[in-house]
Amino acid sequence: MPLNDIRVVEMGQLLAGPFCAQLLGDFGAEVIKIEEPTRGDPMRQWGRERPYGRSLWFPVIARNKKSVTLNLRTEAGQQVARDLIALSDVVVENFRPGTLERWNLGYDRLAEVNPGIVLIRVTGFGQTGPDSQKAGYGAIGEAMGGLRYITGDPETPPSRVGISIGDALAGTLSALGGMVALHHRRRTGRGQVVDTAIYEAVLTYMESLIPEFDIGGYIRERSGPILPNVAPSNVYPTSDGALVLIAANQDTVFARLAGLMGRRDLAADPRFDNHAARGANQAELDEKIAAWTSTIEAQALVELLDEGGVPAGRIYRAPEMLRDPHFAAREAIVTLLHPEFGDFRVQNVVPKLSETPGEIRWLGPELGRHNEEILHGLLGLTPEQVAAAQATTA
Repeated sequence: MPLNDIRVVEMGQLLAGPFCAQLLGDFGAEVIKIEEPTRGDPMRQWGRERPYGRSLWFPVIARNKKSVTLNLRTEAGQQVARDLIALSDVVVENFRPGTLERWNLGYDRLAEVNPGIVLIRVTGFGQTGPDSQKAGYGAIGEAMGGLRYITGDPETPPSRVGISIGDALAGTLSALGGMVALHHRRRTGRGQVVDTAIYEAVLTYMESLIPEFDIGGYIRERSGPILPNVAPSNVYPTSDGALVLIAANQDTVFARLAGLMGRRDLAADPRFDNHAARGANQAELDEKIAAWTSTIEAQALVELLDEGGVPAGRIYRAPEMLRDPHFAAREAIVTLLHPEFGDFRVQNVVPKLSETPGEIRWLGPELGRHNEEILHGLLGLTPEQVAAAQATTA
């Protein structure tokens, strides 16, 4: 696999840091996850558990990782961590700034034992600046990065996306930063710090939101299921009570949609014959399309639009994903064996590489599953040294 010569030590927990390490592990990196000895990562308890008795989320975000238990608050645990990092390429952490330094695991200390180490640090507000010491989860980054304000219906307070999108964006950009830093190390031999602030990761995806205000004085507002001035691109009702999303905002695509509607005149109408005009008359155009779609059943509508070359799709939940033949053909969801749950279906690795594809080799492991392999096998520690590094008191 493309990253099978990279060893990653993950000292993060919950989402942002672990998602970064998950992406690296998906492409073959050996990810060694250091967990607190008694309970491990809180993600082991998070998510929708009942009636399963334990989290269904942890097997996903901890896939392809090896679990090792160390108490990083003790000198013995810190020394073992440094010994492991001396043999590694990347460290991922998402504690509040200063935590690693208090544990004698800051970048300067790690670089002493491994000058080529790449330290990926994911926090709410970054390692510097007046807010750097504030606690900051992904939700706060979504709010301050601009995403929350523009999400939802304009008649209601800001909504949230139904997943922890801020953490995922930060984790993804952190993985990118780690790859860039490893490429630099290949040329120079020197490691460095990758500093990812969650609010900045969210801000990165805010398109032209800043110059729209700075230059044009325009503040983006919540717009529900549409993007203002981008039409038609909306969800439309069908005769059987479903919703179909149609995106036909390009001139040629809109002309095809108008033809399918039996309304070729709309493509020549000055109110709708170009992108700006359709945007200015967005509500009126959506009403006309909705009046047409509401006379057709959802499946028939999607098939008609597909045949006509108009981008469209139904709004999926998990059940629809699991029975969609396209998902199956591309193996977008794969089945692995979990020791407790049995067959465990989970989203596959993205993106797909033609020569060196990623792979889910195993699901999130039991706490301390790889202590023997890593602590005894790789590091050669004695049972007494392991016991000291795992002790809950100094």
